[in-house]
Amino acid sequence: MRNVVIGFLGTQLDAGRKRRWKPTRSLVEQDGFPVDRLELLYDQKFSRLAHGTAQELRIVSPDTEVLLHQFDLNDPWDFQEVYGKLFDFARTYGFDEDRERYHVHLTTGTHVAQICWFLLTESRHVPARLIQTGPPRGEAEIGTLDVIDLDLSRYNALQQRFDQLSREYSDQLKGGIETRNPAYNALIDRIELVASKSDAPILLLGETGTGKTELADRIHNLKLDRRRVKGRMVHVNCATLNGPDAMAVLFGQRRSHTGLPGTERTGLLREADGGTLFLDEIDALDLNAQSVLLHAIETGRFYPIGADHEVSSRFHVIAGAGQDLRRLSAEGHFRPDLLARLNMWSFRLPALRERTQDIEVNLAFELAKAERELGVQTGFNTDARDRYLRFAKDPATRWPGNFRDFGGSIRRLCTLAPRGRITRAMVETEIETLRADWASAEANADAKLIADTLGPAAPSLDPFDQVQLAEVIRTCQTSTSLSEAGRRLFAVSRGQRTSRNDADRLRKYLAKFDLTWGTF
Repeated sequence: MRNVVIGFLGTQLDAGRKRRWKPTRSLVEQDGFPVDRLELLYDQKFSRLAHGTAQELRIVSPDTEVLLHQFDLNDPWDFQEVYGKLFDFARTYGFDEDRERYHVHLTTGTHVAQICWFLLTESRHVPARLIQTGPPRGEAEIGTLDVIDLDLSRYNALQQRFDQLSREYSDQLKGGIETRNPAYNALIDRIELVASKSDAPILLLGETGTGKTELADRIHNLKLDRRRVKGRMVHVNCATLNGPDAMAVLFGQRRSHTGLPGTERTGLLREADGGTLFLDEIDALDLNAQSVLLHAIETGRFYPIGADHEVSSRFHVIAGAGQDLRRLSAEGHFRPDLLARLNMWSFRLPALRERTQDIEVNLAFELAKAERELGVQTGFNTDARDRYLRFAKDPATRWPGNFRDFGGSIRRLCTLAPRGRITRAMVETEIETLRADWASAEANADAKLIADTLGPAAPSLDPFDQVQLAEVIRTCQTSTSLSEAGRRLFAVSRGQRTSRNDADRLRKYLAKFDLTWGTF
């Protein structure tokens, strides 16, 4: 096959101004590397040098065909211009890989041109190998020539090192727990890629206790390791920012007109400068604060309370929410522009009941954690462990507080365990405690929902009817129409009936409590 070399004219080196060695001439002087055709790119300002070099090459290597291509650049250090014009050159070149073997000469040209050549060859827009020439070494008369191989798959040790590092970052995000749930592991791998490469906000969604706060802290530490941030993580619980001082806590406040010390505040946004701002429970933030926060996130600038001049603070944003932000936005409780800003990278953390494969490894993690904090090694008797795992993995066990409930349960068992052993009887007592707590919480939540919906006219209901009505209310609140709510509520029984007017069936049920679709 014919050897073809493409490269820039060296406006300094090929002119021999710095040393006698000339890189382009060195190409055609190599033993064992015949150059059948040399394509030389040059700017019209160096036309005389280009033609002189071509003539010199024809004398040194008569068998080499030298072709000159005028390649004018307004700014050879402008990456966009250089890459664009080289890309166009590659598209119109007409590579014939069946008959010719292509090489790109990297020694000449600006550093920007070298980077562009690398990108074009690595992406195969230019199907070539990269070569580099160097001056003679020692007493040699001919310069050196090296081939740069871009096939990283050949460097197994290097590839394995990259893979190991990626696994370490994923393990870091998982808190060192060897999770087995495929969906969760895929989620963590995706978060690792985003946190390592992007500075855009990250939105963590999920029920209470799914680990949003812990994951936010691990994301920040990963960003520190990857040198994407330098400062610390500032944790803001937005649910606490509802009083008269909320804006001052978030954005800061200059000293009041009284001049008394202690009336000025730095503000949490300024404390996060250079680091990460974690906005936990952002769904609880009021609309006014949301507006100011959006401006601060987009511009890195904001006015402290009582200030005449803006201050600046640049930070990475991680936000956490337990509610459906799209629903809140549709209801007018969350700004759609802030949601759009936060929602570029949105990750929903699955509930514990969706990760039953991870219960055993989290059980081991919680036991080890309790041992460190209590100073006592604690373990389950075999029958006790089997009983607890059956309960924990049972689809009927909803774990409404997720890992917060799970961790608290293990901590209670470890604290009460005599001589560091958890017995079957202790497990049965703990299961009864959990079920009673959850039932009480659900009953109270249902009663409150019914009272808030029906107001003073709320009737006294049997526990069965109370659960049913509460579920109907929740479904109506999250549906876009009466028909949709009916389809969701009667999805199973509708297949067993001749009439499938679910909307009419739901309308009649609501009428029993003087409710209409307009109520919702």
